Amino acid sequence: MLYRAAISLLAACLVAGNVDVKAEGKKMAWPDTIQRLLENTRPLRFKRGGRLPLYLWPAMNPGKLEAADAEKLVRELDRRGVGLVCAWDWNRKEESLAAALSVARAQKKLGQRINIDATSSLYSFFNGDERTAHIDREGKPFWDGSFGKKDMGCPFALDFRQEDIRRRIEYFADAYAKEKLEVGFVFADWEIDGPLEWNDAWEASRRCQRCREHIPGIDTNFLQFQKDLRDIRSRLQKDNYADPILLRFPKALVGNYAVYPHNGFRYWYDYFEKYGEGQPALADQGARYRHWANEFEQTGYTFAMPVVYTWYGTYLWYDFDAPDYRWFYNMLLVASNPGQYTPPSIPVITFVHWHTTSPPDKPDPSVKQMSEWAYQELLWHMLLRGTDTFFLWCGAEEQVKEVSLLHPVWAAAQEYGEFLEKGTPVTFDVPARPGTVLSALRLGSRLLVRRTDFTSDTRPVTLKVEGRSVAVPAAPSQCQVLTLDEQGS
Repeated sequence: MLYRAAISLLAACLVAGNVDVKAEGKKMAWPDTIQRLLENTRPLRFKRGGRLPLYLWPAMNPGKLEAADAEKLVRELDRRGVGLVCAWDWNRKEESLAAALSVARAQKKLGQRINIDATSSLYSFFNGDERTAHIDREGKPFWDGSFGKKDMGCPFALDFRQEDIRRRIEYFADAYAKEKLEVGFVFADWEIDGPLEWNDAWEASRRCQRCREHIPGIDTNFLQFQKDLRDIRSRLQKDNYADPILLRFPKALVGNYAVYPHNGFRYWYDYFEKYGEGQPALADQGARYRHWANEFEQTGYTFAMPVVYTWYGTYLWYDFDAPDYRWFYNMLLVASNPGQYTPPSIPVITFVHWHTTSPPDKPDPSVKQMSEWAYQELLWHMLLRGTDTFFLWCGAEEQVKEVSLLHPVWAAAQEYGEFLEKGTPVTFDVPARPGTVLSALRLGSRLLVRRTDFTSDTRPVTLKVEGRSVAVPAAPSQCQVLTLDEQGS
């Protein structure tokens, strides 16, 4: 009986990583979502070193913790490679600041990065004030309601809103600076606000007398319209978000959801976006990849934040017989774009999500969920194409499954820390049809390679790197460390 009890206790420790984090019937100091995360992940087998932590939507906002509880939580999450994030919530600024500072003090004491969610403090530039509305020919204000936000207005009427937004960021940043708490990572999920060019925005701006005065050729030149709006959007982010933080914390990583370097195209649509007929796009089967303005450099951001989700509509764009490749193809295009065009000095922190994202109320039964195998393979390929770490977004009901798919990949990848830290991606090719996908990081003459096959052909394939080559055999669900030939070919 004692033997069985000991075995049961050992099993619990292996699941939780440490029996000390088990709730065991008592209420923990932090939310159930965080406790559930601790109980369903294990400490890393391989050290993370100085690389960025994994960010998880459930590992946010633990509330106001006593110093000992804050240190315990930060330590337990760090053992799992996870960074704890706290919000700067302007709607409850004093309570929010107190809770965030308690965690920040613990993170500083333990030598961990201080992580912040600044989303709430950025909403909203378009706050319903009629001075921010479009103006029609009769001088009457009107709004663009096509984004699901009722008061989207004129991009040229926002200057007076900047001081309000900037002082919110300064309020929180100054409190950290006063305590010498060095902020390390700040992200925002600032999406449906400020100038946006999609949906009915072009039509609304063509009706607006103020927009017509500021954008020559607005009736016919969508790309100029897009550039002008993105220039304003970038300036708003830089002046009122990035600059106030970086002025106080020059080494901080600061960025925003979906803002990243790219090749001039965006391969995905957010849940609130739709393609407008007549807008220029790159066709690929049923997909219409949009032209995208170069906004990242103008924001002053210090990390890139692409979004690699299983957006419901993308599955229906393609005719591949392999259902998984309909997801994999698009998501690898999205991930490879910033991986290829982001400078090595700029970290790439990628939002990910496995459950089919934003399905309609009555989804098409032909749309099949991406398999767990294909998703985990995708995560590996992303790491070998420039993604430095992941940020998981998910709902509470999705948490356990999402974490169970992502965390094991992240944990296993730490075995190759030298490649992750110092390696250089060597290929961004995405096969146009299901076949063999290769990704690799190069370190000297060595390659860390992932090969994933979407057909039954498992013969060795050749990967060429700057005139040298390596034969890559099939190795299902494994990484391989291979050596480039010395003679070249």
